[in-house]
Amino acid sequence: MIALGLDIGASSVKAALLRDGSTVALSRSAAYERPDAEGIAAALRECVDALGLPPDEAPEAVGLCVPGVREPGSTVVLASLNLPGLVGADLRDLAARALGVAPGSLRLTVTTDAHAAAIDVQRSRGIAGRLLAISLGTGVGACVLDDGQPLRVTGEGPGHIGQIDVTLDDAPPKGADGSLGTLEAYIGLRAVAHRLGPDPEKIGAALTPDDPGVRALIRAVRICHAIYRPDEVCLLGGVGIALRRLLAVLHDRIADGLTSLARPGWRLTAGDDLHHAARGAARMACDEGVWESGA
Repeated sequence: MIALGLDIGASSVKAALLRDGSTVALSRSAAYERPDAEGIAAALRECVDALGLPPDEAPEAVGLCVPGVREPGSTVVLASLNLPGLVGADLRDLAARALGVAPGSLRLTVTTDAHAAAIDVQRSRGIAGRLLAISLGTGVGACVLDDGQPLRVTGEGPGHIGQIDVTLDDAPPKGADGSLGTLEAYIGLRAVAHRLGPDPEKIGAALTPDDPGVRALIRAVRICHAIYRPDEVCLLGGVGIALRRLLAVLHDRIADGLTSLARPGWRLTAGDDLHHAARGAARMACDEGVWESGA
């Protein structure tokens, strides 16, 4: 089966093409900032074109990651804090335009980037037990998988980890929605770039265990050990991957005086690249046994 995964992020679109579960091509659009629906459609098309898919090998299934709120079973975005240009857009129509097909002919699976990225990591690494995957990008999200099966607390996920209050001092930062002291307000990409500058490579080199965002993340993971009791915590997204070089010291700081509820021998890992969500979306599209109806 040929499956296409598309990850609509707050700053670019990533795509992954899978054939029988193996990755055959990856692509990424040019960076954008708060595009409208037409700009998002153009970025999707750019990614699809860059994959070099032959005309006679159209994807049999498409998985799409999107930041935003939808009604259950709907493909229309009702709200999207980090990508407001998606509001009111029909995701089925956007994906169909990118592929040059009729919307009604499209087999589409819509999910979150956190869920899709967790699926890719869990399957590619054969992770058993409970995995807590935390996606650290412009937004902060998470997915909990039990041997590959998602734990659902609110909507499609395990709760809104990016909105956990991890205030460190008397002057907590303000998030995009106006909330104070949330994990996203400390270590979301915009917050990190504001402190350390916009260059991703410089951000990675400048992050230290004493950075306020990293301290907030340590506190959040300690909280998550009491709530979810994961066997493994994996840091994903651009900021998460940038923390790979600090994993040993982060593990030690998280473990210091950690609740006795934490599972013995728990592990702290990081993602490999920025395409986990796109690959995971393609994998999830392959799993779907029925065609999703449009909304």
